[in-house]
Amino acid sequence: MTRETEAKALLTTGAAAQTQARTVRLGAVGTSSIAWRRVLPTVVRTPGLRLTAVAGRTASKAEEFAERFGCAAEEDAEALLARPDIDAVYISTPTGLHHRFTEQALRAGKHVLVEKPMGVDAAEARALCALAAEGGLVLRENVMFPHHPQHAHVRGLMESGRLGRPASFRAEFCIPPLPEDDIRYDAALGGGALLDLGVYPLRAASLLLGPGLEVAGATLRVRPEDGLDLSGQVLLVSPSGVLAELSFGFEHAYASAYTVWGDRARVTVTRAFTPPPAHQPLVVLEEQNREERLHLPAADQLQTLLQEFAEQVRRGGAGPEESAVRAEAVAAMELVDAVRATARHVPVPHHPYDAPARPGHASSPASDRHARPSDVPPPPSNPPGRPSTAPREHRP
Repeated sequence: MTRETEAKALLTTGAAAQTQARTVRLGAVGTSSIAWRRVLPTVVRTPGLRLTAVAGRTASKAEEFAERFGCAAEEDAEALLARPDIDAVYISTPTGLHHRFTEQALRAGKHVLVEKPMGVDAAEARALCALAAEGGLVLRENVMFPHHPQHAHVRGLMESGRLGRPASFRAEFCIPPLPEDDIRYDAALGGGALLDLGVYPLRAASLLLGPGLEVAGATLRVRPEDGLDLSGQVLLVSPSGVLAELSFGFEHAYASAYTVWGDRARVTVTRAFTPPPAHQPLVVLEEQNREERLHLPAADQLQTLLQEFAEQVRRGGAGPEESAVRAEAVAAMELVDAVRATARHVPVPHHPYDAPARPGHASSPASDRHARPSDVPPPPSNPPGRPSTAPREHRP
């Protein structure tokens, strides 16, 4: 598909999607890869959302996004936040800049959807949540996976007693080494495996085991020269005594799974955190020597999140639901802080991915998951369970 054809298709889909009573007008701050390839294409096809403008550090980058998504290009975040035709802002700058741009957007009276995590520690998250509450504004992190129905299915199995008494939880989110210049290796911009990947298994443990988790132990493999964490393992314990063993990092073959293990059965989600919209999830239930393989319907977890965000913007940022969301965001970062405070650091050699770039890779907006520093808009002034025999497959 040519760029022109793709743009027309996106605009046609986006126009057809504007069917809600009040469309939420969205501005994008940051020209990152995840915005280019995942979030903004979903925005333009989501009913009740309209992309109004995008701001990047360079005019050419903002204009490239604007051409593709059919919106205005602003020279910087300050100009975008000053627009009266923007209700909410999506922020996809590097992690270390999330707090700065989120604070500026909230002070400008805009609702905010920011890439996770909203800050680098609990203090930043707490300050942003207090600011949002004070202004009656919606503040959400773009944590997609809890919005996928496969996790509700797992909770249903747990609540029904099918697993028996849960005793342990295992989760892993790991990817292979990144190119040496990847933004996630930049400690000054909030890089590191804990903030980029570790927050997923931590959130999954909270989602399935409930609040009150404590860090019983942690180890981080770090780069000797600057202490940047490349991978890690964490042991949590729940108030009821369930042990959670979490793994994450930039040093592994890809894995995105979790297992809840009870005294009657265990259940494994094989693509827990990043299932594509068309992916049909596989949930594996093991009871003694019997295995059930349940194929669940595909779902677009990002679009569900965007729809919920837009609906909450229409209702406003007050009320118990928003208070609960803010408390959850702060609790998640308190857990991250506890991991940092507890972790033993193990210095290890750093082996980034050093294969030659794919043709066109360096110039593509999708070449990195996050924006490179040159693309950052300036701020406004101021195991799975073991296989077993006799599999049974179910497809709803």
